[in-house]
Amino acid sequence: MAAPREDASFARQLERLEEIVRRLEGQELDLDDALKLFEEGVERLREARDRLTAAEAKVKQVLTDQAGNLKVEDFDT
Repeated sequence: MAAPREDASFARQLERLEEIVRRLEGQELDLDDALKLFEEGVERLREARDRLTAAEAKVKQVLTDQAGNLKVEDFDT
């Protein structure tokens, strides 16, 4: 398994995931290379999910009022 990439930004993680998907969709890879890329993609996806979970926890902490009540609001774009 790959070493954690804590220094990589979330955006760079997503860029690498997109690159992996593009390469896996191509037909130039042999099975061993495709498997290595797939494993890397799964690991990066786990790391991204963990980062999102941590960010969500921080947002909830910031939104908690002084009485300890969570004020969750939807972010509409």
